[in-house]
Amino acid sequence: MNAKDVLRQGVEFGDTVIRAYIGDLSDADLLVRSVPGSNHIAWQLGHMIAGTAHMLGELGQKAPALPEGFQAAHGKETASSDDPARFASKATYLGLMDEVKAASLAAIDATPESALDQPAPEAMREYAPTVAAALGVLGAHWLMHAGQFVPIRRKLGKSPLF
Repeated sequence: MNAKDVLRQGVEFGDTVIRAYIGDLSDADLLVRSVPGSNHIAWQLGHMIAGTAHMLGELGQKAPALPEGFQAAHGKETASSDDPARFASKATYLGLMDEVKAASLAAIDATPESALDQPAPEAMREYAPTVAAALGVLGAHWLMHAGQFVPIRRKLGKSPLF
């Protein structure tokens, strides 16, 4: 196993955990908040999809085109909205997850091993000092948010998964 294999595994594992947590949820369930002021899953999915596309662009890699207005619909200004019309369906989120996952894996494959210890793009260095660290965030960001899904699942009466 080499460094790129570990990075690929991080992306795959983040995707697996998120899909497990939302697998038995409905579109309406995606708008439930664990407590007032917390982010619902629909907003978080959009935030992670848009964030991954943005990070890929920062890394100079090809990112999938997102639907018109998607990034704005999942920005900080919309985090408090509970209006279902402002968010996508679970099916749409899953399709976009497929696209950003494929683009993330392609970015890892396209990055030469010799570039992994190079400095990350300036905009990313605060949280990812090297290219390897920046590529690692492509999976870690999803896992970071997955923990926020657990109390929502419990509130909905869903069984623990992991």
